[in-house]
Amino acid sequence: MNKKLEIEDKKYFSISEVSKILDLKAHTLRFWEKAFKNLNPMTWKGNRRYYQREDILMADKIKSLLQVDGLTISGAKKSIDSSKEALTSTIHSKEILDDLDKILTGLK
Repeated sequence: MNKKLEIEDKKYFSISEVSKILDLKAHTLRFWEKAFKNLNPMTWKGNRRYYQREDILMADKIKSLLQVDGLTISGAKKSIDSSKEALTSTIHSKEILDDLDKILTGLK
């Protein structure tokens, strides 16, 4: 998240490709997969990992929280969970406002 990531326009990426994109070692990504439930690449034949764009963006967010912001693993998990809750809350608020708008329109 320090710089704009340049991610190729394809659906799946190997762990070595993601390592190069994020400038991380493959073992770091494998450790983060175990530590962060939000980082969950697909696994196919022989337990080969295939990351999608969302996985790469999540790994970049984790990298930023740990290496730039200096959070611990526990702190990074809490930060990710709280930002997810805030997004969910925002989505629910929008749905409620839309429903109220429909009711108001029906009353007029």
